[in-house]
Amino acid sequence: MTSGIHHFTGITANVQANVDFYVGFLGLRLVKQTGGFADAEQLHLIYGDGLGSPGSLLTFLVWEAAGRGGTGIGQVSEVGLAVPPSSLGDWLTKALAANMPLEGPAREFGESVLRLKDPDGLIVKLVGVDMATPAPIAGSPARIRGVTFLTDKATDTASFLTRFGYRTGERAGQTQRMVSDTDIVDVREVSGFVRSVPGAGVPDHVAFRAPDADAIRSMRLSLQQHGPTEVHDRKYFVSLYVRDAAGILMEYATDGPGMTVDEAPDELGQTLFLPPHEAGRAEDLKAMLPQFALPGEERFPVRDLPFVHRFNRPEDPDGTTLVLLHGTGGSEADLMPIARRIAPRATLLGVRGRATEEGMNRWFRRLDATTFDQVDIRSEADAFSAFVDGAMAGYGLDPDRVVFLGYSNGANFLAAIIQLHPGLVRRAVLLRGLQALEDPPEADMSATDVLVLNGREDPFARNAPQLADPLSAHGARVNFRELSAGHELADVDVTETSRWIGEIYR
Repeated sequence: MTSGIHHFTGITANVQANVDFYVGFLGLRLVKQTGGFADAEQLHLIYGDGLGSPGSLLTFLVWEAAGRGGTGIGQVSEVGLAVPPSSLGDWLTKALAANMPLEGPAREFGESVLRLKDPDGLIVKLVGVDMATPAPIAGSPARIRGVTFLTDKATDTASFLTRFGYRTGERAGQTQRMVSDTDIVDVREVSGFVRSVPGAGVPDHVAFRAPDADAIRSMRLSLQQHGPTEVHDRKYFVSLYVRDAAGILMEYATDGPGMTVDEAPDELGQTLFLPPHEAGRAEDLKAMLPQFALPGEERFPVRDLPFVHRFNRPEDPDGTTLVLLHGTGGSEADLMPIARRIAPRATLLGVRGRATEEGMNRWFRRLDATTFDQVDIRSEADAFSAFVDGAMAGYGLDPDRVVFLGYSNGANFLAAIIQLHPGLVRRAVLLRGLQALEDPPEADMSATDVLVLNGREDPFARNAPQLADPLSAHGARVNFRELSAGHELADVDVTETSRWIGEIYR
């Protein structure tokens, strides 16, 4: 019978640090990078042995710049990787040299264990046990030794695992070990603990091996009385999702087609793949998904600056940078698709506003539906000015080749920055913006070129203070155009903005 763990899935908030740890430190191979099948705007990385064999796979959902989660009841708490027992001393030395958080070595169920923490705080156990893998990589863990469950229904959780080919093994204190033909699951009773909170550093789920799609169908039939299940075709495997009585998310995934279904074995992990149903927005997604470099590749180190931000770099940059300020509810990636169409060879720098309203990102607070917090506008403008100075110096940007582009709330904020910090922004595109700043200071804005694009049918613009006049009155060179559009961005915005940028740099 096919049994054991197929893959383990965690969550990371820093894609580059995640790659550096799992490829650079542990020595695993990146075998696949995809847009998520459930959410194509979320990058999904898969590491494993040389062929991405079931049982060796660690996968991560990239929630870039997300908050830290909390491990608790109803969750996987740690993952164990098998290394030769004789190598644990070398791993300890390597971790100490890297100044990595660690615990141990210790003995658990007769095995030597060294606990490390990845950059997000996820516990990775290196377990001294010999386990074979189809395509070993010298100096890296062979495969997944096991996982640990935290549950307040330990008997039910252990019983549920028997569906996937596990049987009762040894017990130590509050931990019951369940054993398959290849690996283990430790079921730890933790009554009284808090529930888990999703986020960076917290495992999402573990998947167990199914021989084929028929086994998936049989499993689903056997769970009809248990509760809701979901079956999905993930291209590289077909899987069923289910939760046990404690709420632990488990997956049952087929061994095939496997990681080599769309890449040759020697090319695994080199190409970004997107779900087939997202083919129509492939270029947009490529612009939005976070980029990273493998160890040894040229990289663009991210600076520690006051605002969360993300770069997207084309293969043949022309030296221009577009700094993007999203609208209400957006993120640092939202404007990247339209910006890539505007300037195909520009480097894109998306920035995330720091204010929130009902969970939505904004650039400054509102006191009510129609009143903007003037103190917050000025305070955030000061912080953004510091961000721009740091980005210019830290990333070596040419101020004469930087264009700022703001949409809606981002345009309102960008216009306020132009007025509060004259000379900071030399080129600006304001899409569907209005004058949010009350009592702007007298300032010389003659160093700034501005394109203002309003929508003729934009309901938010009716009776709103306009941007063009106060900017022009203080010397800014303003090109105002009213488009046949509403508040949403349209193809004409791409055409007009692209033409204006071309004229500026002609």
